[in-house]
Amino acid sequence: MRKIFFKNGMIDLAQSRLGTKIVYKTDEFFAPAKRIINPWPPVFKEGVFDKHGKWMDGWETRRKRSKGHDYLILKLGKPGKIHKVDIDTSYFSGNQPNKISLDACLSKKGLPSKNCKWIKILNKKTAKPNSHHFFNVKNKSTFSHVKLNIYPDGGVARIRIYGTMKVKKNFGSKVINLTSVLNGATPIACNNEHFGRAENILAPGKGKNMGDGWETRRSRGKNFDWLILKCAAIGKIKKIQIDTHHFKGNYPDKCSLQAAYSNQKMSSKTIVNKSKKWKLLLNKVKLYAHKKHNFKNKLMKNNKVNYIKINIFPDGGISRIRVFGKVI
Repeated sequence: MRKIFFKNGMIDLAQSRLGTKIVYKTDEFFAPAKRIINPWPPVFKEGVFDKHGKWMDGWETRRKRSKGHDYLILKLGKPGKIHKVDIDTSYFSGNQPNKISLDACLSKKGLPSKNCKWIKILNKKTAKPNSHHFFNVKNKSTFSHVKLNIYPDGGVARIRIYGTMKVKKNFGSKVINLTSVLNGATPIACNNEHFGRAENILAPGKGKNMGDGWETRRSRGKNFDWLILKCAAIGKIKKIQIDTHHFKGNYPDKCSLQAAYSNQKMSSKTIVNKSKKWKLLLNKVKLYAHKKHNFKNKLMKNNKVNYIKINIFPDGGISRIRVFGKVI
């Protein structure tokens, strides 16, 4: 049985394209803190040095020669509930922190005041070199800021803060992008995301590179890949855009869309099972490299929808999906 990646409606709240910013850092001598929230995976550049030393794709502080520890504070683009974190030390080996921990708070200010009450959401843990560190967060309060503590110093490539974003859904009966993460769309599950995360196709704006999209591994056989998402609101779909920007030798040959409506609270596993029988929203169509493909909704014009399944044949990458519909 092929593995299924359950996203459970969670997105990376820390990604810079949602408006997340680094508002404070104790130090960034070797590598700037802003790199830690880049949405694409970190890279290693062999033999590349800048005026401070070896170029590293992440945040790296100088060697501490005094008491205390380094930390940074990031302001989430949108407040949200945190369920899981990934503190990634990829390519930091010998210069990773000894230990790591996380605090969080809720504040209306850009930089929380000194009197702000910080809550410990991750106790001090050992950091390993060149590794992903996954931790569940039990506190389900809404937070706007997160503090990453590194002990005593060192480098971290990326921080991913997976959770649910707090979105004000005052759409009225407007036509909106039902698959925009800024409007509240979320990924439910996919069968593969080897080269690019599923949630990337819901991001705002144009993809910056191939890493800024959903891309699966090369399938060997008569297979297809799929991704299920929950729309930002219930709507009647008007038009669809499949964007393969940057995908030139690795775009899918064809794609189709299925859709459904349900007012029941379902587990991600149940949604995946039910999706096999969903109605076709878009018949299988040919896709092309590095192009926006626009389609009108001809099959489900009168149906209300809040779930969409994207099927790609046989595999490949999509930069963005934009599904425009009238909120009902």
